[in-house]
Amino acid sequence: MQTYRIAIALVVFGTAAFAHGGVKDKTVLARMEGMTSLAKQVKVIGEMVKREAAFDAEVANAALHQISEEAEAIPVLFETEAQDPKSKTRPLVWKAFDDFERKALKLEQSTAGLAGSIETPSDLRPALKAVSAACSGCHEVYRE
Repeated sequence: MQTYRIAIALVVFGTAAFAHGGVKDKTVLARMEGMTSLAKQVKVIGEMVKREAAFDAEVANAALHQISEEAEAIPVLFETEAQDPKSKTRPLVWKAFDDFERKALKLEQSTAGLAGSIETPSDLRPALKAVSAACSGCHEVYRE
């Protein structure tokens, strides 16, 4: 249950934290847009879990597939060390880039493995738990 709450908090607060207004650095803006896109897909699943949206296995599986694709792009988005006052990225990302990249790969692989596995509403919560664990594992270390 705690992981489920973390996932919802990441979506709610993460989306608010990624307000793009005033971002001057294009590299940072691209990262923020990528993370916002990823958060939107997590929200799709979260809304189904909370029954705020009707269960749709096809939509849930597509969201997991999209999360996997977005996760694959994370290392590329962060290759260049760039900061902006609106950025929540800690400089540790570039000091421990191998670990950061491994965490992104974990999200990519876990969601790729989950994509296509959602058949019933009861499949959603474990999938959301896995996604949120991977997201918070990175955010706890590399995001302010």
